[in-house]
Amino acid sequence: MNSLDVLRLTDYFIYIAASAVLTIWVSRTLFRNGRPFLVSALKDEGLADSVNTLLVVGFYLINLGAAALLINAGGAPGSVADMIQETVTRVGGVALVLGFMHFFNMFVLYVIRRAGRPKPAVPLNPYQWVPPAAPAPGV
Repeated sequence: MNSLDVLRLTDYFIYIAASAVLTIWVSRTLFRNGRPFLVSALKDEGLADSVNTLLVVGFYLINLGAAALLINAGGAPGSVADMIQETVTRVGGVALVLGFMHFFNMFVLYVIRRAGRPKPAVPLNPYQWVPPAAPAPGV
C-alpha cells in the first residue's frame, strides 16, 4: 500500500466519521427541540411524535445517502493538504444538505401550521353604509 492509498483511506475514514457525527447530532437536536413546534402545528401530541420520528428516519436516509454519494467527489489526494481540502469540501456539502433539509422541513411545517389557523375576520369600513337588519317577526 503506497502513501497515496493511505491518504485516500484516511480521507474516507475522517469524512465518514465527520458526516455520521454531524448527521446524528443535528438529527437528535431537531428531534428534541422540534417536538413543541410539531405539537403546536399538528394539534395532536401522538401525531406530532409519530411525524417527528418519521422526519428523523427520512433525515437519516437522505443525509447519509448524500454523504455516501459525496464520498466519490473529488480525486485522489496527492498530499496531506489535498486530503484535508477534499475532506472539508465534502463535509461542507453534507452540512449544506443538512441545512437545506432543515429549512425545507421548517417551511412545510409552517405551511401546515398556517393552514390550520382560522382566517382573521375582515373589518368593515367604518364609513361604509350597512343597511339595517330586518325587524324580527312578531315584534
